[in-house]
Amino acid sequence: MDLFNPALVKNVTFIRPAYFIISGFTGLPEMKYYYVFLFFVYIVSVLGNIAVMFVIYLDHNLRTPKYVAVFNLAFVDLLGSTALVPKLLDIFLFNHYYVPYNDCLTFLFFCYTCLSMQALNLVALCYDRLMAIMFPLHYHVMVTHKIMFSFVATFWSVTVLAVLIADGLLTRLSFCKSVVINSYFCDHGRIFKIACNDNFPSFVISNLLPFLFLWLPLVVIFSSYICIGYALAKVAAPQERVKALKTCTAHLSLVAIYFFPIIITFLMGSGIHQNARIINLSLTSVIPPMLNPIIYVFHTQEIRFSIKRILKGRHQTKIMKSVFS
Repeated sequence: MDLFNPALVKNVTFIRPAYFIISGFTGLPEMKYYYVFLFFVYIVSVLGNIAVMFVIYLDHNLRTPKYVAVFNLAFVDLLGSTALVPKLLDIFLFNHYYVPYNDCLTFLFFCYTCLSMQALNLVALCYDRLMAIMFPLHYHVMVTHKIMFSFVATFWSVTVLAVLIADGLLTRLSFCKSVVINSYFCDHGRIFKIACNDNFPSFVISNLLPFLFLWLPLVVIFSSYICIGYALAKVAAPQERVKALKTCTAHLSLVAIYFFPIIITFLMGSGIHQNARIINLSLTSVIPPMLNPIIYVFHTQEIRFSIKRILKGRHQTKIMKSVFS
């Protein structure tokens, strides 16, 4: 992860530690049960997201632009959970608090990339709902595979580049005082704050990342739903309004689950206790990937019908095999 040459200050010895120490919770007994809970959440998340990806892949009726974003969200959720939870269990259940330097930066890269992509995927899904409600007659022109793939590719490119820069700037830092990270993973903000040389570039990027991947997506989504509300207000029939709103319930649920806990943590700032911060952010990292596939299965009629078709097709296949065997 050494993207930049270390910027050495005169008469200051540059110290790159062999490892960082992840402190985790402080003063809370029996926290192993919390990590066991995270393990079960992880299992449900893996099974749910693989199932959603599998259904979208098998059913040609779901090969629509919208489900490009849904498939990508399931993939990001699966990747993010796999990057985070097994490492958490290794650190805190098996007491491997010492994380090698390069492993820590790699850990940081995957966690931040997946968390950021979750927010940007919600923007892509919001675009789909905005076009469907405001421009229903032109929906198939304004939401195409090319446009959705362009969204996804752009989001991946921007996210990977931004996180690589953040990671690379950390390699310029010298750690001569402490190597203890007061978090549950290799948290960018907690790492650069314990450096003993100039960390201003990392400070800048630490403020830029929340703007790009938290506040800006939230503003875009909020503005889009203001436009959706304005468009629905002009619809005369109440039944049509309710029908249109129902198509947004899955997306709104995902937005609420993802953004609200993070916003609360950010707004409380230093006023929140370290343990409360860790619980809030760790749950925010693992609960949305578990709930996203469940929400889409229960709230999206197309996926429910697709699952029924797949199960019915498999059942008929078994019957045909038994008849001819």
